[in-house]
Amino acid sequence: MVLSGGVGTRIFRVCNHIFLIALALLCILPLVQVLAMSFSASSAVAAGLVRLWPVDFTLKSYVYILKNAQFLGSFGVTLQRVALGFLINMVLVVLTAYPLSKGVQAFRGRTLMVWLFVFTILFQGGLIPSYMTIRMTGIMDSVWALVLPGAVQVFNVILLLNFFRNLPKELEESAFIDGAGHWTIMSRIFVPLSLPAMATIMLFTIVGHWNSWFDGLIYMNKPEHYPLATYLQTLIIQMDFKNMRTEDAYLLAEISNRTSKAAQIIIGSLPILVVYPFLQRFFVKGIVLGSVKE
Repeated sequence: MVLSGGVGTRIFRVCNHIFLIALALLCILPLVQVLAMSFSASSAVAAGLVRLWPVDFTLKSYVYILKNAQFLGSFGVTLQRVALGFLINMVLVVLTAYPLSKGVQAFRGRTLMVWLFVFTILFQGGLIPSYMTIRMTGIMDSVWALVLPGAVQVFNVILLLNFFRNLPKELEESAFIDGAGHWTIMSRIFVPLSLPAMATIMLFTIVGHWNSWFDGLIYMNKPEHYPLATYLQTLIIQMDFKNMRTEDAYLLAEISNRTSKAAQIIIGSLPILVVYPFLQRFFVKGIVLGSVKE
């Protein structure tokens, strides 16, 4: 139990609140400035007049971006990746975590299997073997190269199996007495009761696929197959004008490189900013309960 009322405790709480507020501002203010730049005129951005509020408000950057075929194509690739990756990851994580949550009496090879999974966290083959594996399996330059290599996330498996182990054993025993099998117990008892852990893993999976850019850079041979994060990363390094359409030239004359990049970053971040608040309330509970071992 935390004691309250002492001078030292009150000072600590004040300092803690100040630190957390400052940390939150450090995370929020850069995004606010990027948002203000995306709505500002190119001349104001070039002159360094934009801080946290748009100057000479305009939507021309967003008009240009929403007419950019490469940006929209990358956005579609990312949506496809998130949908496939989310489905595959969640199914495989549940199917892996459920048997590993059993005791040695029920699953004799459990200890060996757990150590094999942990081994993959500590030691990895490296970039070149991974690239050769993707190339020799014939999935280069396709969405499967972005989804299949990370289909089983070991951290998520450990999180979920520890959550499964904390569920009351009486539920499983009573289900077995009523004639239920492992598939029924897993799908109708364990998964519904593990909503906090499942929501946390959903958040990790969606954000991970949405923000991943390096695999798209090395596994995609054509720029039109880049996911959104890879496209934005290459855009920030060097803006590509090769595929710009003639009818968009007049817009480019009225927007700058910085306002265009800011608008694309905001559009790319918006889906995660919309999804996160709905899953955030499960985050702490899912992490804490799923990380406690008996």
